[in-house]
Amino acid sequence: MAAKRERETAERRIAALVAELHHHNIRYYLHDDPEISDAEYDTKLRELQRLEAEWPELLRADSPTQRVGTPPRDEGFQSFEHRVPMLSLDNAMDASEFEAFDARVRRLLDRETPIVYVGELKLDGAAVELVYEDRALQVGATRGDGRHGEDVTENLRHVHTIPLSLPESAPAGRISVRGEVVIPQVAFARLNRRREARGDDRFANPRNAAAGSLRQLQNVDVERLRSLELRAYQVAEGLPDAVTTQWEALGLLRTWGFHVSEECRRCEGAAGAVAYHTEMEARRETFPVEADGTVFKIDEFSLQGDVGTLPRAPRWAIAFKFPPQQATTTVRAIDVNVGRTGALTPVAILEPVFVGGVTVSNATLHNRDEVERKDVRVGDTVVVQRAGDVIPQVVEVVRARRPKGTRRWVMPEACPACGARAQRLEGEVVTRCPNLDCPAQLKNNLFHFASRSALDIEGLGEKLIVQLVEQGHVKRVSDILQLDAQRLAGLERMAEKSARNLVEAIERAKDTTLERVLIALGIRHVGAGVAELLAAHCRGDLDALMQSPQEELEAVDGVGPTIAESAAGFFADPRNQEEIERLRKAGLRWPLRPAAPKRSGPGPLDGKKLVLTGTLPNLTRGEAKSRIEAAGGKVTGSVSKKTDYVVVGADPGSKAQKAESLGVETLDEAGLLAVLSAEVAPPSDADED
Repeated sequence: MAAKRERETAERRIAALVAELHHHNIRYYLHDDPEISDAEYDTKLRELQRLEAEWPELLRADSPTQRVGTPPRDEGFQSFEHRVPMLSLDNAMDASEFEAFDARVRRLLDRETPIVYVGELKLDGAAVELVYEDRALQVGATRGDGRHGEDVTENLRHVHTIPLSLPESAPAGRISVRGEVVIPQVAFARLNRRREARGDDRFANPRNAAAGSLRQLQNVDVERLRSLELRAYQVAEGLPDAVTTQWEALGLLRTWGFHVSEECRRCEGAAGAVAYHTEMEARRETFPVEADGTVFKIDEFSLQGDVGTLPRAPRWAIAFKFPPQQATTTVRAIDVNVGRTGALTPVAILEPVFVGGVTVSNATLHNRDEVERKDVRVGDTVVVQRAGDVIPQVVEVVRARRPKGTRRWVMPEACPACGARAQRLEGEVVTRCPNLDCPAQLKNNLFHFASRSALDIEGLGEKLIVQLVEQGHVKRVSDILQLDAQRLAGLERMAEKSARNLVEAIERAKDTTLERVLIALGIRHVGAGVAELLAAHCRGDLDALMQSPQEELEAVDGVGPTIAESAAGFFADPRNQEEIERLRKAGLRWPLRPAAPKRSGPGPLDGKKLVLTGTLPNLTRGEAKSRIEAAGGKVTGSVSKKTDYVVVGADPGSKAQKAESLGVETLDEAGLLAVLSAEVAPPSDADED
């Protein structure tokens, strides 16, 4: 069951990330109006890549990891098919990640000697492909989704750094050149000055101005197009056989009349590449065009072919990102936000400042310790940056500009949303509101309460929960169990039959297990595995569990000090005690567990370590665990060479694959029962000696 729940959680998160990244792709590529920074996008994409690697069976055909950019528009420009896909690049955020990339390349090539890379600036513009037939420009197209772009030839003809024809030295036939269309900083500033003079809005950043220029359909701004420049970086088709390296290809592009970035350099091994990146980062502000990192490609084309390409990105190249840009502003106030899990997060309200392509007016201060360490005060001048966070962050305080009379900020002792006493567990940096009925947390708590891993109330989805809360039908979690068809039928898209079905689902959910109840309560750090441990410890008696002191909970195998403190603190809160009582009165019930039979002598699994994965046909996870422990075995959460058996049910996770790779014996339910019923042979005389 736990493996199934983990899979369902991963599936939901993957679906959410796919939808969110698709939305941001459209904002970025089609509307030239990004809502988040590149760093935030990269963070979400890397999380999706990690989940897909962990759960390969959940890989979706529409995942952004399987495509590049967004499809071309349905109207306007003609579609253009890239005969060689225009792939994206994986990212390295620091030297260790680049070194891991280098190690992976050398492992794929079975090579210990350094690889020669070509380092280039990663320009912040719009990628295009130029197709020449018999040396004459025929088509200029955007990248689009990597396989189909938009034919923007007429607009690109205005870009003076794009040759309309190639010299006689270029071979006849089809030649495809790729590059980045950018607006130099000087031209960008000039464009914005003229727009302001006309009363038009300023462009957010050069990248958006460049990409938007290419997609002008009517009232084409020729001045804007002529401000563009092309930096060529690849010959995708028509490369002469004599050219065998990326370095030679860049030189060839120069002879054909293309502008190639002067900062390109050949680098030997990871050390040379990191040194080049460090130098480029130090010179970042001096470049005539915006660059947000460097790009490294294996120099030799033959080695590129040996390393290969994935559906979304080549294995032989990587983008090494620069740190996010920063700006200075003033703190107007410090507020406290209550998050979905009750986390109290201090947020600096800033004098609006333009940084990283957007106007920033709020910045996270993370937690109380962070505010105290940086000593952020109202009135301070601070440095802010756009990074991987949902909102920007305060990097440091400019102490020399601190006004007189400022006071240290203090985290409130009570939740600003409900007034409950804030709680901070030992070993944690986050202060939280422990109140189950806190209105700032209610919608999220209800969604969790009804989820499959908790009470599994079929038909109670997020949209319905929002209606129930906003219309006042549900003011605390326990109200869910008291809904009737009459109240439900009045909600949007809730007909009489749907209302009746939901009421029946709620009634079914009232018969449950203590493990599910503990998960549904949303106790910090208490997931499926810990819920099973606690339910087994108290044999299904919630009263006994609520009265257990922290020291007793901490003594439960698998429950550490942090979990014990969290559970004990939750049950000690009078508001949570009252809510649990309301849940019981509303009909929530679960059976007590019989005590595990005591055994005399050794059990059939004495000293054995087992791992459970997937759903067994007859035994619940808790029942299987109890029987294993009664037989002397121990159930652990991860597979290693020290694992004796992995019990595999339906829909197993990656643990079954790991067992196979390590040669660990696997059992189905019948095999487990057979092992449990096996008798332990008495020790032989030889053993006694």
